[in-house]
Amino acid sequence: MFYIFHGEDTHSQKETLADLIGKLGDPAMLDLNTTRLDGFVPLNQLQQASSAMPFLAKARLVIVSGLFAAKPDKSYLKELAAYLPQLPETTRLVFLEAEALPGSHPIVKLAQTEKSGYEKLFKPLEGSQLERWIRQQVEERNGRIAPHAVHLLTTNIGNNLQILENEIEKLTLYKGTAEITGEDVALLSPYLAEASIFDLVDALGNRNSKKASLLLQQKLQEGADPFYLFSMFVRQFRLLIQVKEMVDAGSRPPAISQRLKMHSFVAGKLHQQSAQFSLPQLEQIYRHLLDVDVAVKTGRNDMVTALNLLVAALTAP
Repeated sequence: MFYIFHGEDTHSQKETLADLIGKLGDPAMLDLNTTRLDGFVPLNQLQQASSAMPFLAKARLVIVSGLFAAKPDKSYLKELAAYLPQLPETTRLVFLEAEALPGSHPIVKLAQTEKSGYEKLFKPLEGSQLERWIRQQVEERNGRIAPHAVHLLTTNIGNNLQILENEIEKLTLYKGTAEITGEDVALLSPYLAEASIFDLVDALGNRNSKKASLLLQQKLQEGADPFYLFSMFVRQFRLLIQVKEMVDAGSRPPAISQRLKMHSFVAGKLHQQSAQFSLPQLEQIYRHLLDVDVAVKTGRNDMVTALNLLVAALTAP
């Protein structure tokens, strides 16, 4: 049998694959009968791996990642389509693709019509589906979570299920059977702190001095370390300069995420924010941050005053 798991929700792909593997018998013996292949694979190599009989196990597992993303030509796909219905009954051939394949793709169409085929599209969870997934994950860990906490997680982390699962694990361990609140998320999730800086930078980019000042005062009243806030400003504008250069060169968020090794939520937000500034503006702001740093370290200013002056200067008409 052959399977096509495709789409951007690679976390759910991996979970579904793990469920499939769990049904194939003794893990130790299955491991001996598992072949993993990446990218473009010559057809004869794929056939050789898939046609081999299992050794002391009921199934042979072949996992191929990113084959169709490598754009095999029409003749390759035609030969592959002719071969797949002939797979031995003992073979489980799984194609994993990190992007959605079109419905017109010949192997997708074959998987949908052939009795030995199976196709599943893993779309990123959005809205109520994502919130339901978070609540389910918390319940599976015998925890409870408040609606506001769910909202904070979806707003500030997005639909990266791997990161969400890590945060949920941390929160449920911290709270046990007590309800997870928005305050718990703010305390334990680093992405929420990052999101606060995003909001501040958004206000700066929109020249909204009132909102920027309000957000800054809110963070200070919450007990945030002024030097930490300043370091987040420096980091944010350094990233914005890097992103702006990439955007000007034609890069999109997925490429930015990969190049700068950041998760897709952060890359998407930085891509949006970069449109609010020109590259010369960002470079001028970065120089201004350097001046602030020197002024504080030489005793010519304190950090709280410096942050307020910084916000005022950057939102001046």
